[in-house]
Amino acid sequence: MVSFGKPEGYDGYDGRMRARPLGLRMRPRTAAAAACLVLGLGLIGGAATGSWLTGDGGDGTAASGFSAAATLWHSVPVDQLFPPTVPGTGAGPGGADRTWTRIAVARDSACADAFDPLLRRALAPVGCRRLLRATYTDATQSYVTTVGLLFTKGDPAAMSALATRFREEHLDRRADLMPRPYAAKGTAAAHFGDRQRASWTISVLADVPVVAYAVSGWADGRTVDSPQPAADAVHSGATTAPAQAGLGNEAQGLADRVERRLRQTAGKATEKPS
Repeated sequence: MVSFGKPEGYDGYDGRMRARPLGLRMRPRTAAAAACLVLGLGLIGGAATGSWLTGDGGDGTAASGFSAAATLWHSVPVDQLFPPTVPGTGAGPGGADRTWTRIAVARDSACADAFDPLLRRALAPVGCRRLLRATYTDATQSYVTTVGLLFTKGDPAAMSALATRFREEHLDRRADLMPRPYAAKGTAAAHFGDRQRASWTISVLADVPVVAYAVSGWADGRTVDSPQPAADAVHSGATTAPAQAGLGNEAQGLADRVERRLRQTAGKATEKPS
């Protein structure tokens, strides 16, 4: 027997060998598809209407959050961005807990003397609106860490471009682009100068106009010949002195938590009253 394909418009034969028009079986499917289409359009329209009524547009929310974050340096108390005590559950080497105590807060300032010239040049595309800094020590006062929040003048496009450059060119791992510490007289950080920098981290945040960083060292003022970026020092196999002492964990752990508080504060600033 030679079998040919079924002619268009038919999908088989019934019990008495009569062709069944395809349209007879397609009508229920077509009706169901039409119903789904109408339902889907209704849901989309309802969602769009609800978003319009509540003012909950995605791009608008992101833009308002970005703008709100730019003013946080003077609109929120210092304790909200740099708490007196910062818990670091699992932040130490091997998942050990850490607790950091704030020992000094710098007055908000410009950025002229806060960074080495090369880092200042790398950050120039986004400008400097204001710089906030605080220095912390661990529970044993063996280590000191300065954490900073640079509020920039950059718009979302400029921040995104700088974040991409730092990521692709690994600028956050270059020792000649380390942030400077903030040393305060009469504290455990009194001798925390440029030569005492042991580990550091820098994050260019694209969703808010902020560059967050932290730099750590020993509290006894010892100099460091080979500082190591925190991203490398926190690896379990790292054998450098900063890594073995956990100074990478100090910088990374504290920076992460301050950055998290910044985002939470920015989010609350954009919440609408119920």
